[in-house]
Amino acid sequence: MERCRCVVLLETNSPFTKEQADLLNQVVPTLTESQKAWLSGYLAAGASVATVSDLPTTVAAPQTPEQTVSKDITVLFGSQTGNCRSLASSLTDKLQAQGFQVTFSSMNDFKTNTLKKVENLLLLVSTHGEGDPPDDALTFYEFVNGKRAPKFDHLKYSVLGLGDLSYEFYCQTGKDFDARFEELGGTRLTARVDCDVDYDDDAAEWMDKVLASLKEATSVAAPVTISDAAGQTDIASEYSRTNPFQAEVLENLNLNGRGSDRETRHLEISLEGSNLRYSPGDSLGIFPQNHPQLVEDVLAALKWDANELVTIKKAGEVPLKEALQRHVEVTVLTKPLLENLASLSSNAELQELVKPEQAEKMREYIHGRDLLDVIEDYKLQAITAKELIPVLRKLPARLYSISSSPEAYPEEVHLTVRKVDYESHGRQRYGVCSSHTADHLEEDGTLPVYIQHNPNFKLPANPDTPMIMIGPGTGVAPFRAFLGEKEESGDNSRTWLFFGDRHFSTDFLYQVEWQRWLKEGVLTNMDVAFSRDSAEKVYVQHRMLERGKELYEWLQDGAVVYVCGDEKQMAHDVHNALATILETEGGLSKEAAEAYLQEMQQEKRYQRDVY
Repeated sequence: MERCRCVVLLETNSPFTKEQADLLNQVVPTLTESQKAWLSGYLAAGASVATVSDLPTTVAAPQTPEQTVSKDITVLFGSQTGNCRSLASSLTDKLQAQGFQVTFSSMNDFKTNTLKKVENLLLLVSTHGEGDPPDDALTFYEFVNGKRAPKFDHLKYSVLGLGDLSYEFYCQTGKDFDARFEELGGTRLTARVDCDVDYDDDAAEWMDKVLASLKEATSVAAPVTISDAAGQTDIASEYSRTNPFQAEVLENLNLNGRGSDRETRHLEISLEGSNLRYSPGDSLGIFPQNHPQLVEDVLAALKWDANELVTIKKAGEVPLKEALQRHVEVTVLTKPLLENLASLSSNAELQELVKPEQAEKMREYIHGRDLLDVIEDYKLQAITAKELIPVLRKLPARLYSISSSPEAYPEEVHLTVRKVDYESHGRQRYGVCSSHTADHLEEDGTLPVYIQHNPNFKLPANPDTPMIMIGPGTGVAPFRAFLGEKEESGDNSRTWLFFGDRHFSTDFLYQVEWQRWLKEGVLTNMDVAFSRDSAEKVYVQHRMLERGKELYEWLQDGAVVYVCGDEKQMAHDVHNALATILETEGGLSKEAAEAYLQEMQQEKRYQRDVY
């Protein structure tokens, strides 16, 4: 009778699914009183472990009388596009599964005055631009490298750096943190690992080493894991960066008018059947193909058989032409690649180029050249396919800011992609993904895609917050998504868009939509700058300075500023314009204006998606 009452209770009056109830009905009657007492204590202690927020949250693993209390582990991440945050979250899950107590936080949210109390620190950080920390790591980076940083004689740490080998200051932020922690007295748990754009395997290996080192240093019993499926409402997608979804292209249009010297594609892509979910501010990753003409030219220069089989990691044996077109990078040169090619070749000039004292000459050579240039310039025809393919890095995905609202376009994702096509060193060059989508992708074709979530570029939590959006060229993409989302939600907060391009008549991207949103009140203000329509070039930062008084008033009203687009020049010019407005309209000193903008970044009122 007792068992029957248990069944009825679980199936009719509880939040459990039928499958969960059946499992509990099988297990509960068999438990001893001590087992029931232990389980109830476990559930009470584990209730707070269900989610990990962006804010610093200490999560305690359940304890048993037999278990030794573990040391705290602090996991900090600095992430511009979300990759380090995702890896840090995965690492936190692994640590909790082993019974560790974990504090998980972005560097921006972490209280630096508690750093001296941290005993075990795992730090994951990307490098942005020319060796710079990501925006959400800047304050922490400056603190650690400043005079107020504490001594870390008690600290054990390990660093994972993310970067791009094609940049000169590869993983520089991670290197800086690693060196600084050592300088302040810290001891490495494991050696720093630097990851290129294809980071999955290296990051997983680093996590395994970190876990092994921590388990060796502390006595931690693995806890019982009980999943909480009852509260889940969304079905997780099986598709990801390592398993992209083959998405159908519904629309592929040129947004530029006749006579424009630019070509900007508007892509509409179906996500139907993928269960992939995104929100405005996120990006779409695309695994592209190399330009077919470049592939043919490389094969011809090396006199290789296009059908020769070569081994590609995770793909197995594939024909050489397919390897060059779909799997390996052939358009970007890096220092490690040239060094590997020099070791495979007997060419004295190439071997001279890679010497340390020739660093500046190598830097100049790498800029604007590709694999075909090296083959022809240094006569590398003797290198075999089986020698060359393994030293070429994996063809990385390209990320594009999503230009659609999922509420406005369910089961779709839209992109705004400008075609890169130029001449350099006597030969035509093509952007890998932009040329693929513009010239070699038909409607009804497919693209391998995944969603890259970006928690650092999001609509305000309070829908009444004013928004200032600055996005010249294709940088306007996420703001189309923002305004589309606001239109669907029906909120009437103030919005202000600054847009710029070359010519009003041919390059005013999404002009009709902006005008409709202005008419309907979804968009409050819009200022435009078309640089080639006047004798003196005018850019978005000039329009901002012209409207400085009103912009300052919006900032005083709590407006969030968003910047999207070119990092090398535009983002710096916009930043300087904001600082100038704070100085001229707010009466701040140069130093105070910079401090104001830094505080805005910490408060997530100054968000950038720059590249």
